[in-house]
Amino acid sequence: MADGNTPANSGGVAQDQLRSVVERIERLEEEKAAIANDIKEVYAEAKGNGFDTKTLRQVIRLRKQDKAERQEQEAILDLYMSALGMI
Repeated sequence: MADGNTPANSGGVAQDQLRSVVERIERLEEEKAAIANDIKEVYAEAKGNGFDTKTLRQVIRLRKQDKAERQEQEAILDLYMSALGMI
């Protein structure tokens, strides 16, 4: 589409908007990397204090779910484990 109103327009506002969007995404990616590093450090600290990080990650994941969803998944897990003779 070369109607002059597309983001492909190499001059004017479209180019500035594109640059702005790209720069914002880059900044957010940098912040995300910094936060990921902070989280990694907290897990390392927890491990140093004797906590099992695999279990801690599971607790974090479960806390993100609502109660009904968590109960449903636990019931399905129990069903599967029972069917396999694990409980």
